[in-house]
Amino acid sequence: MLKGRMTMVSQKMLALGTTRSCIRELFEYGLQQAAIVGKENVYDFSIGNPSVPAPKEVNQAIVDIVTQEDSVEIHGYTPAPGYMGVREAVATDLNQRYGTKIRPQNLYFTCGAAPALVSVIRALAVDDAEFVTIAPHFVEYRPFVECNGGKLVVVPADMDTFQISFPALERRLNAHTQAVIINSPNNPSGVIYTGETLRQLAELLTRKSREAGHPIYLIADEPYRELVYEQGEVPFVPTIYKDTIVCYSYSKSLSLPGERIGYICVPDEAEDSDQVFAAIAGAARAIGHVCPPSLLQQVVARCAHLRPDIGAYDRNRTTLYEALTSYGYSCAKANGAFYLFVKAPGGSSKAFSERAKAKNLLIVPGDDFGCPEFFRISTCVSYDMILRSLPVFEALIQEYA
Repeated sequence: MLKGRMTMVSQKMLALGTTRSCIRELFEYGLQQAAIVGKENVYDFSIGNPSVPAPKEVNQAIVDIVTQEDSVEIHGYTPAPGYMGVREAVATDLNQRYGTKIRPQNLYFTCGAAPALVSVIRALAVDDAEFVTIAPHFVEYRPFVECNGGKLVVVPADMDTFQISFPALERRLNAHTQAVIINSPNNPSGVIYTGETLRQLAELLTRKSREAGHPIYLIADEPYRELVYEQGEVPFVPTIYKDTIVCYSYSKSLSLPGERIGYICVPDEAEDSDQVFAAIAGAARAIGHVCPPSLLQQVVARCAHLRPDIGAYDRNRTTLYEALTSYGYSCAKANGAFYLFVKAPGGSSKAFSERAKAKNLLIVPGDDFGCPEFFRISTCVSYDMILRSLPVFEALIQEYA
């Protein structure tokens, strides 16, 4: 570079591109260590990559579509919101499950939940817009909001239940609040917001919307909706609060994280729903979203009714929870998703994570989730690795005795 010449790139984008998430960093470190000490000697709980295979119907649908349908149509462009037949299949499934009246025209298909969230945030990001979320929260909410015209406001966690501290939330709602982002079942805690929590949230947002003179939308980020244990229930949020926009992904429910397929749902009942939907379409256009993968849309049309087999995840969750709590760890009881959120011995999750890393036990510190006292364990791993890792967990906590 010439001396004195200015760097002609966005400094904000440069920072994002040169600072990896702690999750990805740990995951890549694990791959490097496996090459050095052997995969069997690395206990990688870093990344939420589904370990349960996709349902056989999904693989069969791909085979049938590729071998029986017209190749040009399979691999061609689709309408930006997705094929109408795909949207009809998903609307029918939602209506049968939740007693709603979702129309195909309420659904906008995307390349997974991330561009869905970005499109919704960008669509709602008026001048001085604030987006509120509740800790612990998904780490990417900050760049999603701050790089698309908004300010992220974080509500401190309710450390006892990981539900919502409503006094803390109310203090952060004001005339600039465009939306509240919730994630239930939650990444990283695995906790599901109860029906009572959501009803109280709906009452608060209804009241604060009146005070603000405009709707405060609820963005329901739901990639883990189908991963529920012990007869737990994930309420369909639009049936509780009308101004809800749902962002969904099939990454977890159908074990398709690398295929990138999901949708946005803007029900008719939401305030200004037509304008919101059109703004989402405009936002998707602005970020270069042409259409989601044609092949995967057709797979979803055939498989929208399928639910995951979560038996392996449940066994992993139960084994880890019972073992860790018996060793003396304090942990929220996860009844959804595939994570455990554990209180770090010594009080600092970064310090504890570094100590674990020295033993090739890879766990994610909770700082970027908004809870630096906790660390996240991803339970979508092999059962054998869990069993081999338990002595390491036990030895670690004994160092703090």
